Amino acid sequence: MKILSKLISFTVFIVTLGLVVYILIPELEKQWPGSPFAKKEVPVPEELHPRVEEYKDKLVTQAAERGIEIAITEGHRSVESQNELYERGRSKEGQVVTHARGGESYHNYGLAIDFALKTDHGVVWDMERDGNGNGKSDWMEVVAIAKDLGFEWGGDWSNFKDYPHLQMDFGLTIRDLKYGERPNVAEYADK
Repeated sequence: MKILSKLISFTVFIVTLGLVVYILIPELEKQWPGSPFAKKEVPVPEELHPRVEEYKDKLVTQAAERGIEIAITEGHRSVESQNELYERGRSKEGQVVTHARGGESYHNYGLAIDFALKTDHGVVWDMERDGNGNGKSDWMEVVAIAKDLGFEWGGDWSNFKDYPHLQMDFGLTIRDLKYGERPNVAEYADK
């Protein structure tokens, strides 16, 4: 019984310590500017990362080689545009299309794209369409190409499925990006 009591006390201590640190981090950022807790004042990118741009083009080309035409419907998105999108289905008419506010999407950092399938009548988001007639979903063929190129697919997410969404996070979380971390452009430019 003493061991269980000590284990519970230790767990409560760790949880309390974690909460204190979580609450104090914003204050530490202000008081200790050079600390690892401090946000770096790094501008938010205004275009796609060069590697994402390069692989976006490869995705379009490789899909076309399989007889699938795709349109990139979104690439880099400003924080303001992200906030407008976030308001759909909330304070504005329409369906909820994102759970990410401005600064919380990989689009805002030039690390994500959205796609659709091109048809003679415009673009569609039809995941069952087999326009090239090979017995496979064109959508899933594009997803497979994207994954081979290193993109993560929003359709694999467990919470909010975002089927048109493809991103490359380069090992960075949204928190990292918000705190000024960026993928090294030079490191990925010539690979």
